[in-house]
Amino acid sequence: AEINFSYDILAQRLRELSFLNAGIRITIKDERSDDKFHEFQYKGGIVSFVEHLNKSKAPIHPKVVYINGEKESIQMEMALQWNDSYNENVFSYANNISTTEGGTHMVGFKSALTRTINNYASTRGLLKDMKESLQGDDVREGLTAVISVKLPNPQFEGQTKTKLGNSEVEGYVKSIVND
Repeated sequence: AEINFSYDILAQRLRELSFLNAGIRITIKDERSDDKFHEFQYKGGIVSFVEHLNKSKAPIHPKVVYINGEKESIQMEMALQWNDSYNENVFSYANNISTTEGGTHMVGFKSALTRTINNYASTRGLLKDMKESLQGDDVREGLTAVISVKLPNPQFEGQTKTKLGNSEVEGYVKSIVND
């Protein structure tokens, strides 16, 4: 059986790894044919990732919001920017592994984001004409975000191991977003 590597798939994954690890330089070269070569290095890390994801959209605010912190040896970072689309584009990672099914870090992020925005809006009287507070879907409409956690003992759930299960991470992410 012959193994065929896809330059495009590998380059996409290496770009992603470069975004997730600010400043690291990763190169890829395809020597099979036309010597395709690419170098990835993003000093802005996941902020650059969000800018890249939003490059063909119209951001509502020019600067990407960046949140980071560490608790109990767990490093957490989040980058967010809203655009004028209706789509929610939120990507989550644990130890550079794409957690496409989410997990405790996503649950913590989503609930804290909704709570924080509702608190901000209500203390400033922005919700006085509304019957109820904003829901999670309302808050995340047009949001592009990357959530990345790095932890010593990740517990992945599910058949494909794409869901983070560490229960303590939820509370840690919530407190950093709330702050």
